[in-house]
Amino acid sequence: MQSSPASTEKSFESLSTGAPLDSVSHRNAPQPDRSCLYGLVGEVACAGSEGTETSPYAIAANFMTYLSCAIGRGAYLSVGNTAHHARLFCLHIGRSGRGRKGDALQLILRLDQALREVGECFAPQIHRGGLSSREGLVALMHDGYWQGKQEIAAIDDKRLWVVESEFANVLHQGRRDGNTLSSALRDCWDGVCLKPATKSNRLYASNPHVCLSGAISPGELTGLMTARELTNGFANRFLMIWAERTQVVPFPKATPQVMVDSLARRILNILEFCEADHHEQRDSLRMEMSAQAQWHYAQLYRGELNDDLGSELVSSMVERRAPMLLRLAMLFALTDLQTRIEVPHIEAAMSWMRYATASVTYVFVSAEEEAKLAKVIEFATRVLEFLRERGHATRSEISAECFRGRVTKVQLDVSLDYLLTATPARICVQLVKRSEEAAGSPTRIYRLA
Repeated sequence: MQSSPASTEKSFESLSTGAPLDSVSHRNAPQPDRSCLYGLVGEVACAGSEGTETSPYAIAANFMTYLSCAIGRGAYLSVGNTAHHARLFCLHIGRSGRGRKGDALQLILRLDQALREVGECFAPQIHRGGLSSREGLVALMHDGYWQGKQEIAAIDDKRLWVVESEFANVLHQGRRDGNTLSSALRDCWDGVCLKPATKSNRLYASNPHVCLSGAISPGELTGLMTARELTNGFANRFLMIWAERTQVVPFPKATPQVMVDSLARRILNILEFCEADHHEQRDSLRMEMSAQAQWHYAQLYRGELNDDLGSELVSSMVERRAPMLLRLAMLFALTDLQTRIEVPHIEAAMSWMRYATASVTYVFVSAEEEAKLAKVIEFATRVLEFLRERGHATRSEISAECFRGRVTKVQLDVSLDYLLTATPARICVQLVKRSEEAAGSPTRIYRLA
């Protein structure tokens, strides 16, 4: 099983040279919790994976993205001054031939076709031709324009499900000079109106509701995604999951049409509940959290959702865990035909956040680096517990009393820096001047922040 592109290269190099492989490079692929497959999402995932090689979690991710698009901008959840809609971008990562990335979409496309047969106006627009520019994206949901003396009518339904089976294409386009596709996709995730990028192009799309399902191999992802895209908020708008085939099936079975039709009718019930066919309506269905769900979310927000993961890269790529969790929880509540988000919806959404975090770490951090990060976090936790009991201590006291002198200077300094640079900081350092009789620089005293 692949650790990361770099570690795989190292493994092949070791095989060719006869050098021994370090056992620290061995690790399991991300293992999602079964609670990810909540309600109708889980039923669709299991229906599509039964008798096939396709991962149910890959099917579930694509279905959630499709359904979030079909629901539109009617259902919303207010958080501060921001109205969140159930709008998702997902990126399925898997090796070529083993990820079954194309297969993970097929049942969703069949469900869409069945939905159109019973309620055409409820199905969103689907674009599978590949994206090349901001202007091309806007043209798919424009507000109308003049072509010479001819007026081109506006596209009233702004729901657009983009299927990028070759997501590497989007990353390639982002490398072209002057191409603003990645910034346009960031705006779409935020629900921002897409204005013309140039004076010569007057295409405009107000209140877009774009959801994107992408697929890519790990080598393409790590090789093509630039440092700018990794840290400017483009990457962290995607629910990235690692998913490959779960079994070897020479003759996979198709999902029975009667089951597809049954699932499509249940999707229609959800869309009718959301009044998704009223394309002009926005923020018409207010959602809220129960008191128990608010408490549960608050605990996660103060803890796991904002924990420093020890890697600046990984932390930046999952920076939007909190809003993404809320969008998923909204989606799960709506599949239950209710506007109140309950604790099970929060828990199911959090399982996806853990799965995505593990997937990002698996792809972008080598096994050796991951082991080092785990050790840093372990040492930092011990420092926190020590300071809670002692109140404050110098660096020498931490080394001698907390670790009995069994950690190196580098290990201790990295762990202290991890706590100091957390947001918010977990500890603080105070400079205390020495007495006039004692020469030397001020003493550094560490205490809980």
